[in-house]
Amino acid sequence: MGNTGLVYHPAYLEHDMGAGHPESPHRLRAIMQQLELSGTLTRLTRIEPRKAEDEWITQVHTPGYVAALNRHAPASGRVSLDPDTSMSPGSLTAAYLAAGGVLAAVDAVMARLVAHVFCAVRPPGHHAEAGRAMGFCLFNNVAIGARYAQKQYGLKKVLIVDWDVHHGNGTQHSFEDDPSILFFSTHQYPHYPGTGRAAERGRGAGEGFTINVPMEPGEGDDAYREIFLKSLVPAADAFKPDFVIVSAGFDAHRDDPLAGMGLTEEGYAELTRIVAGIAANHAHGRLVSSLEGGYNLTALASSVDRHIRTLLDS
Repeated sequence: MGNTGLVYHPAYLEHDMGAGHPESPHRLRAIMQQLELSGTLTRLTRIEPRKAEDEWITQVHTPGYVAALNRHAPASGRVSLDPDTSMSPGSLTAAYLAAGGVLAAVDAVMARLVAHVFCAVRPPGHHAEAGRAMGFCLFNNVAIGARYAQKQYGLKKVLIVDWDVHHGNGTQHSFEDDPSILFFSTHQYPHYPGTGRAAERGRGAGEGFTINVPMEPGEGDDAYREIFLKSLVPAADAFKPDFVIVSAGFDAHRDDPLAGMGLTEEGYAELTRIVAGIAANHAHGRLVSSLEGGYNLTALASSVDRHIRTLLDS
């Protein structure tokens, strides 16, 4: 097919954790402006998100946690959930639409309306644990999407690739005992949240289906490419996923203020080509990527643009 979808909704801008917070609405404004300026936006199929149903959110999160978020959502001001994460009056709706944006993306790919989708959503998700918000994240959008792909469409195996600079602790913990989900993560180490050692390989039936590749600060395009080719591709070839989901953080960029890695826009394009190749070889091309981190607005916007244009050309 070769066509690519975009999930976006202005309600994502209504989640606001305060002036000076790095995970700000300006991130999505910068992305959308860049996609418009470059002409990429005109090449994309717009996909409308929906509010994720609690039925699907509670595949990953405890009902008590979901109830608590609904109960604590403020009518004004902000409510702190952890030292880095808070809710404003628009946060709960944004979180439901972020998770639901990934569900809508899965629907669009499974209906063959598009081959792949980029979800320009916030709040991000990969740090959110079953029972707590963490690291700017409320609902684990990617984890919810993976379980939805399995249970709604009967897909047996899902590959989650997390190239955010921070380890996706929430996603790992959601599936660490589950051999039907292969979780692959590259991340700066040691760095927030402190998880993601190579020895963390899953547990029980899921042992070996978690692959963590901790990386040294400063490593860039060549190191990432080698890791993806030598570690991810063989693992994916053995696993043979039916669907591929990317936790697409762009904070491993060399200009990002919250980390110290060395990726460039071309590096992200190369990672995208590799992952799209895995999807083409094993999953009928089915791929959804969902925004996680990325805090230098210029680097974020240009990297997302390259990522999407690479998907368009794959």
